[in-house]
Amino acid sequence: MRYNCFRHLSMKDLIHKILNLTQMAGAEYADVRIVENKNESITVKNEIPEIVEMNENKGFGVRVLYQGSWGFAASCFPGLEGQIKIKLKETARKAIEIAKSSALVKKKRVKLADSKPIIDEYQTKIEKDPFKISLNQKLDLLIAASKEMRKNKKIKTGQSFFEARKENKIFANTEGSFIKQKIIKCGAGIEALAIDKNEVQTRSYPNSFRGQFKTAGYEVLESLNLKENSSRIAEEATALLLAPQCPAKKTSLILDSNQLALQIHESCGHPSELDRVLGMEAGFAGTSFLTLEKLGRFKYGSDLVNITADATIEDALGSFGYDDEGTPAQKFPIIKNGIFVNYLTSRETAEILNQKSNGTMRAQSWANIPLIRMTNINLEPCDWKLEDLIADTKEGIFMSTNKTWSIDDKRLNFQFGCEIAWEIKNGKIKRILKNPTYTGITPQFWQNCDAICNKKHWQVWGTPNCGKGEPSQLATVGHGASPARFRKIKIGVWKK
Repeated sequence: MRYNCFRHLSMKDLIHKILNLTQMAGAEYADVRIVENKNESITVKNEIPEIVEMNENKGFGVRVLYQGSWGFAASCFPGLEGQIKIKLKETARKAIEIAKSSALVKKKRVKLADSKPIIDEYQTKIEKDPFKISLNQKLDLLIAASKEMRKNKKIKTGQSFFEARKENKIFANTEGSFIKQKIIKCGAGIEALAIDKNEVQTRSYPNSFRGQFKTAGYEVLESLNLKENSSRIAEEATALLLAPQCPAKKTSLILDSNQLALQIHESCGHPSELDRVLGMEAGFAGTSFLTLEKLGRFKYGSDLVNITADATIEDALGSFGYDDEGTPAQKFPIIKNGIFVNYLTSRETAEILNQKSNGTMRAQSWANIPLIRMTNINLEPCDWKLEDLIADTKEGIFMSTNKTWSIDDKRLNFQFGCEIAWEIKNGKIKRILKNPTYTGITPQFWQNCDAICNKKHWQVWGTPNCGKGEPSQLATVGHGASPARFRKIKIGVWKK
């Protein structure tokens, strides 16, 4: 018998029994997450379906706080319905045992910020369920885009991508919360690889690393018009083969919104995660330069720079109803008029600051303990039109679409490479430049921001594979941005 944990009438009672079991064992707090995932991934290469994958998994995680120490245990659901109750109890007992062992060696007692019990349901707004669309319909769109790119004889590889994810989740805790969520995410994109002699160049649309992702349905793929943009992307890839190298100099840099999204991610989002600041997350490119004394005082960027975290944006990839501690999705400032004003927090870390959690705790799956994760971390728009900003730039460079990146553990020193750039001279776009790169130091870079484009150019870009933690977990996050200008930036490869 196939078991659906979200339709079983006694599941709510069973969860409460598990939570009661943890309290009877002396737990100060406990929560249960039951998660059902369904994933689909398609890759078409040179008009041939190369990857067609679909998988499902179901499981649950139990988190227990005992004498100020955490314990966590998880398990997939067994095949037989009659074993569910036994498995839940076994896992809860294991979490309690781990918490009791941890309590013997704890250095500090964990305390949780206050939180109100919530009983609610949340569901992604979609137009079309991607899992109800036939595989042939999806392949037709992807093959057509790949074929269009390959009409250009310099294109050796034309790839198109589609991904869909569905997550059903129940969260409950000993404080009385019981929350159901159903979240659907989709993404798609294309990539053209051009080769001529010893030169290789790539162009992607609408973004690199498999395209654009949203918390939405199959309509994401249909709205991107992949075939209609394939010829342009192929032409740009081939033009890069003959384009001159990006020069090495200091100049004005205008970043397209898709590249600026990753800049925000690496140099603003990650350093504002409070677990990094406190040394709780230091193994996987962890820690942060944003130490506690900087809160409310540190000049992060120019007065134009306003960075917000907003998990409530409809269809953005970092949006949800409640995080994995049952805290509601929120919008709050991180940088306000250039000043650093807020961290991303959990209930545990918020208590250290005598605050309430701002709802940024999420786990990759039922098998993982939640971590502080970015939601939608956005650079708020200003007043410029892009054409006016370019016209106002006497000499500079416009870069688009990430290709490579590198940043140190504290999130200070960075280098980014883009797929393509255009030279700006006397306020006009000129020749294409290949292999463009730029470097900087985080606060200096953002302090050199002197212009940001308006809401018309603003877009939230989805990042489906943000890595953090040991063992590593992936999270889906988003970044809203419009093109922006930065003065006196080092671009190109500098020789010693």
